[in-house]
Amino acid sequence: MALRVITADERLSAAHNKTTIALFGASGHGKTSQLKTLPPDRTLCLDLEAGLKSVQDWPGLSIPIRTFADAVDIACLVGGIDPAAAPDAFFSEAHYQHIAGLYPDLVKVIAERSIVFVDSITDLTRQAMSWAKMRPEAFSDRTGKLDTRGAYGLLARETIALLKHLQHAPGKTVIFVGILEKVTDDMGRVSFQPQMEGGKTARELPGIVDQVVTLSLFERDGDNWRHAPDHGGERRFVCRPGNPWGLPAKDRSGRLDATEPADLGALLVKINLKG
Repeated sequence: MALRVITADERLSAAHNKTTIALFGASGHGKTSQLKTLPPDRTLCLDLEAGLKSVQDWPGLSIPIRTFADAVDIACLVGGIDPAAAPDAFFSEAHYQHIAGLYPDLVKVIAERSIVFVDSITDLTRQAMSWAKMRPEAFSDRTGKLDTRGAYGLLARETIALLKHLQHAPGKTVIFVGILEKVTDDMGRVSFQPQMEGGKTARELPGIVDQVVTLSLFERDGDNWRHAPDHGGERRFVCRPGNPWGLPAKDRSGRLDATEPADLGALLVKINLKG
């Protein structure tokens, strides 16, 4: 691919005005329901957990994905050809042409949509672990038995490569949905962590995406919001790092408040405001 300069006007154009978001929240807090705030004619849902019951009346298109191999193939179609990939590697020109030849209708559907909703990254890592455990690299050369460390290393390497490939998808806003779990250590200290197989992917994801938001429950306390994750009456996004609740957040746009209404479509508009 030839090197070229991108002007300020081009960065503000539709093709470049895209973002990547990691959306976390506890189970049952309505992460998948955020699909209903996105334009159905421009959104494609990649359903990795058969979890669309809550939005079965959403009029957009979805693709069920049950294996990591299928996830890699779809990511290749979404992200296009990686010019740095080896000729026989995932996301190479040969890989793309092969999958595009098998699924020409998917190529057309993906080209027509500017938002890709990945539900969920939690299940993506589970599928990746099942795949990794069957790969030759996951078995010891000496004993022939499964080497868990090898499987986790393969899981991290290939999952991160997939996420980064989607990050670079031209003209696509990509939203990764994941479960957030509450962890209490031996000292009684509480923290919140993305629920994924393997710690490396969870650690690197915030550096891959532009925005990290956590969906949680709140109660109105005068002019402020009080975090009430177990019984709050209003869902809100936590959007800024260093928040008083210790929830994962990152705002590369610099346009978001500490919390925002739980409307992903409106959030994207605010993130991408010009000027």
